[in-house]
Amino acid sequence: MEKVHCLIIGSGPAGYTAAIYASRAGLNPVLYQGIQPGGQLTITTEVENYPGYPNGIQGPDMMLDFENQARRMGADIRYGLATKVDFSSQPYKIEIDEEKWIMADAVIISTGASAKWLGLESEQRLNGYGVSACAVCDGFFFKGKEVAIIGAGDTAAEEALYLSKICSQVHMIVRRGEMRASKVMQDRVVNTSNIKMYWHSETDEILGDKKVEAVRIKNNQTGEKQEISVSAFFVAIGHHPNSDIFKGWLDMDEAGYLITVPGTSKTNIEGVFASGDVQDKIYRQAVTAAGSGCIAALDAERWLGARANG
Repeated sequence: MEKVHCLIIGSGPAGYTAAIYASRAGLNPVLYQGIQPGGQLTITTEVENYPGYPNGIQGPDMMLDFENQARRMGADIRYGLATKVDFSSQPYKIEIDEEKWIMADAVIISTGASAKWLGLESEQRLNGYGVSACAVCDGFFFKGKEVAIIGAGDTAAEEALYLSKICSQVHMIVRRGEMRASKVMQDRVVNTSNIKMYWHSETDEILGDKKVEAVRIKNNQTGEKQEISVSAFFVAIGHHPNSDIFKGWLDMDEAGYLITVPGTSKTNIEGVFASGDVQDKIYRQAVTAAGSGCIAALDAERWLGARANG
């Protein structure tokens, strides 16, 4: 069984940044990229809000830059998906691709979170061409235009309010006759003049050939359908943290986000650290994920150093 000093599970801004810092600290990290090398940014188009790219950059290109920098620092980056863990004793054991086990002194978890989607073919086909799961990331590209958003929770309300400040009209689609968001957020949404509510409504289809041109919705009480001309369609029905393999080992909240000691990346198991969207349900930005990857690598370095010194 192969033994490594520091194992990083997952790529994306958090994982690659952890690999850069861990490499510079001499931890000889091995990083397994997971099912989606580069994480959620590989399904986005232009990124304009990450420092250091004054002209913006395509999400997949930015993740390739992160990967190449981590490789240059000496990180051992491999294809493969962590499928099971055993944190019962040191060194910890991690199964890769249901085939082999790796032993590791320290583990940094950067498995991210996945946006929940509606499951429409058009939603996936137009993803990155007007369909987005992050209004804060992509709303700027539709400044002054009409957009639609689907969702009913606090995140959907926050994103609708954000869009209302930069878009001419926000069409908000809610499945039931009320929102799940907190009362204060509901009041703000309903009282915002350029947010139009569509109650008891579901998305029937997103229309457009090469980009979003309209959305067809269906009233689930009357069955009536209508088309709304929009330039973008934002899905805000939640995210699912990629934390299933850690159930029973690591503390997590009711939604599955890993719980870390405030101000650190430390989990409830010594030597196991968490960074990025798998433990952040609030900000979920590339720059905050990268920052938490840095924290995780520094925490791992200090923990391994203290352990080596007795």
